[in-house]
Amino acid sequence: MRRLKTEQFSETYTVREIREADIGAVCDFCRTNPLYYEVIGEQCAAPEDIRRDMQALPQGKEKKDKYYTGFFEDGHLIAMLDLIDGYPDEKTAFIGFFMVDGTEAGCGIGTRIIDGLCDYLGRAGFEKVRLAYNRDNPQAKHFWVKNAFRAIKETDHPYGRMIVAERSLQAPEESRSVERGAEG
Repeated sequence: MRRLKTEQFSETYTVREIREADIGAVCDFCRTNPLYYEVIGEQCAAPEDIRRDMQALPQGKEKKDKYYTGFFEDGHLIAMLDLIDGYPDEKTAFIGFFMVDGTEAGCGIGTRIIDGLCDYLGRAGFEKVRLAYNRDNPQAKHFWVKNAFRAIKETDHPYGRMIVAERSLQAPEESRSVERGAEG
């Protein structure tokens, strides 16, 4: 199993694992995105929710496979990412959670982060990135579609009906040769 280098998740922001000492800042950060919590039908994240999320893993994965990270600019938490290495298969990275500071929404930060992350994951040997977003969250749908994630299925979840989406990490020249091959 590979070990990813969180500091390489972005060339723009300082990236590191979220620690116990960050929990208060994470709670404040989450409050900048009330629509997310409204859609999932929960109150804004409390410290115990953050602690639980820091440990949550899909079946068959271990702590070493989880990257619960913050993206910082001048010491300010600008975005959060929960990434699982090798889920649901070895060639796939799974984004369990991604959020940009709500006061910075619409400025291109999220797209820059996701593009940089996908570039890094492709170089690390992944073939695709998968995630799920709530069908009733139009902001999430717009963001993920704009960032080249395509819906592959719908599924039920405790947070509501979810759209599972993927982004291929094939190099652009490989994609073009595949498209040319399909044409003729």
